[in-house]
Amino acid sequence: MTRNIGIAAVLAAVAATAVVAQPGGFGQRMQAVLAEPFVGLTADGTPEPGLFELGKTGVSTADVRRAAESLLGSLSAEQRDRAMFPVDDSEWRNWANVHLFARQGVSVLEMTESQRELAYGLIRASLSERGYQTSRDIMRLNHTIAEMIDNFDDYGEHLYFFTFMGEPSADEPWGWQLDGHHLVVNYFVVGDQVVMTPVFMGSEPVSAASGKFAGTTIMQPEQDEALAFMQSLTGEQRADATLGTDKQRGENEAEMMADNVTVPYEGLAATRLNAAQREAFVDLIELYVGNMDEGHAALRMDEVMAQLDKTYFAWKGRVEADGVFYYRIHSPVVLIEFDHQLPVGTQKLNAPDRPTRDHIHVVIRTPNGNDYGKDLLRQHLEQHPH
Repeated sequence: MTRNIGIAAVLAAVAATAVVAQPGGFGQRMQAVLAEPFVGLTADGTPEPGLFELGKTGVSTADVRRAAESLLGSLSAEQRDRAMFPVDDSEWRNWANVHLFARQGVSVLEMTESQRELAYGLIRASLSERGYQTSRDIMRLNHTIAEMIDNFDDYGEHLYFFTFMGEPSADEPWGWQLDGHHLVVNYFVVGDQVVMTPVFMGSEPVSAASGKFAGTTIMQPEQDEALAFMQSLTGEQRADATLGTDKQRGENEAEMMADNVTVPYEGLAATRLNAAQREAFVDLIELYVGNMDEGHAALRMDEVMAQLDKTYFAWKGRVEADGVFYYRIHSPVVLIEFDHQLPVGTQKLNAPDRPTRDHIHVVIRTPNGNDYGKDLLRQHLEQHPH
C-alpha cells in the first residue's frame, strides 16, 4: 500500500480548522451563509410548495447503502469521527468549488489504496457510468493543472473529501458528500428516494494535452449540444433566449454559498419550441440528470417532464462555432447552469481578461427547497418525529 507519511495527521488538523479560518476570506462568508436558515433557490424569494412528494419509488438504493457501509467500515475510528455528521447538519452546505478551502471529512489523499477503491466504489454505485467517469476525469484533470503550474500542494487527483450525514440505512434518511476543487456531489437518501443536488462539475483545463492523464476530456457534449440547440432556434426564439452577447465574467448564479439565491425565470419558454427543438432540449437536460444512476435518473426526468411547460432556456455570449457562452435551464424542479470561465490556472495559455473554453463550471440544483433533500427530510421528520 502507498501512503504519504504524516498526511493523515496533517489532514486531520485541516479538517478540525474552524470555519472562520478558511483561506481567502471564505471563512467569514461561509459563516454568514450557514447562519442563514435554509430556504433554497427560488424564482422570487418564496419557495413553491407541493412539488416534491415523500414516498416509495421501487428503485433500490441497496447498492449505495452497501458501498457506503463498506467505505465507513474501512475507516479508522479517528477517520470515522471526522467523516460522520448528523443527517440535518449544516455540513451539507459547507462546500466549495474553489481549491483554497478548508474541507471537512476524510480525504482520498490520506486513504490507503483499498480505501480509495471503496471510495470510488461508492461513487460508482451512486452515479451512472457516465457520471462516474466524468467525476473521476475531473479529479484526474485536477492533477493535470498541478502538473501544468507545478503546484501539488493546492491541486491533485486525490484532494477530495468524503463526509457522511447520518448512518447508512434502509429506512432512515442519510447521505454522503464529495467535496473538492471543481467536483462537489451531495447525495441524499431516504428509503428508495434520492436527491443528488447540489452538484458542481467543471475543470481547468477541460482537456489534458500531455502529462499523466493525457487525452482526458470532459464536458464537451454539454457544451456542443447546447450550442447546436441555440443555433437551431429561429431569430425570434434566439432573441428571446439571449440575455446578452457580451460575456466578460463568470455568470453562474448558484455556485458555492448560494443556497438561498433568487434566480428569476428568464429567456425562452419551452412552450415556444417546436417538436424537434423540444426533443433536443430534453436531450440536453438528460445529459445532466443522467449523471445519476439509471433508475433514479428516470424518476428525476419524470419530475422534469412534468414541469417542462414551465421551463426556460437562457443564453449569454456568442453563437459562433468557437464562441464562449453561458446558459441556464430553469424550472420549478431543476436549475442547470453552464459557464465558460475566465482563466485562473491557465493564464499563461489564455488571455487573462477573457472567458475561455478551457475553463468550465457547471452547477445543478433542485429549486424550491429540495436541495440536499431538505424538503423530503422535512416531510420524513413530520411523519416520523425523532
